[in-house]
Amino acid sequence: MIADDLKDFKKFTPKTLPREEPFVSGHRACQGCGEVLALRQVAKAIGTPMIAVSATGCMEIISSPFPQTAWAVPWIHVAFENAAAVASGVESGLKILVDKGRIPRKEIKVVAFAGDGGTADIGLQALSGAMERGHNFVYVCLDNEAYMNTGIQRSSSTPYGAMTTTSPAGKVTPGQTTWKKNLPAIMAAHNIPYVATASPAYYLDLMNKAKKASLIKGPAYLHIYSSCPTGWRHGADLAITVSRLVVETNIFPLYEIEEGRYTVRKNNQPKPVVDYFKTQRRFAHMTPDMLQTIQERVDRDYQRLLQMEGLTNPAVVKEERKVAE
Repeated sequence: MIADDLKDFKKFTPKTLPREEPFVSGHRACQGCGEVLALRQVAKAIGTPMIAVSATGCMEIISSPFPQTAWAVPWIHVAFENAAAVASGVESGLKILVDKGRIPRKEIKVVAFAGDGGTADIGLQALSGAMERGHNFVYVCLDNEAYMNTGIQRSSSTPYGAMTTTSPAGKVTPGQTTWKKNLPAIMAAHNIPYVATASPAYYLDLMNKAKKASLIKGPAYLHIYSSCPTGWRHGADLAITVSRLVVETNIFPLYEIEEGRYTVRKNNQPKPVVDYFKTQRRFAHMTPDMLQTIQERVDRDYQRLLQMEGLTNPAVVKEERKVAE
């Protein structure tokens, strides 16, 4: 039960943030990268002892240029598609080593990191298998909404209308023509103990969710919005602004799913989606009709999320209504 796993959990505050840095300076991330900020926050929250499993992608190449590394913990680089499978093997191997007396019996956190391409597309099979088998590790999807490492190609996590090198905007196509795949919902359908969304602009929310995920027995999935100034064509100084706007517009709501129960961070007076889109040139081609279509979709999806909370976690909804009265 999650309640038992979290009985000693204490939320971070600005005054109680850990000083330990499992992911350190000296990496080669682009100026203003929101993804590396999210990675640092996760690693800092979970702490040591930890083994990091890193799929091929931006965070792998910027943190491990031979013979240097930005990792202060054991770290393994794996293929694009198999981070979850390797993390499963690491977790299982640790159990065997403990049973054989080769290493002390202590809690060693296994954390897999991958981008949206390595999660939503070519890594989905391995991830689904690991979740279904119930391995005890944390999987972190750092979602920058395209294959940024290889040239800004679209993924199934690229939002509708976004311009990439393989979904160009022009007279024939309006950019990405499909809607963003809902990975948190797919993970929740595996009936795992913990699923959560987060944004580095809300660092305490993100770090507390990462810590909770690491304490809960069984598989946990974190889906973290990760802004990319290079691929999204926004200023290097706007990572936090963009990461906050995506939440304030309800394009990327923040919520948790604990043993099937939804808890949504409320935003009942959202900003219009156009406020978010005008910060990035990948959306510069959008027409009023496209913006209206997206606004309606965002509003509908947010209401559906609230309905899921009402169905699965009525006690929270009742308490919120009581406070409002």
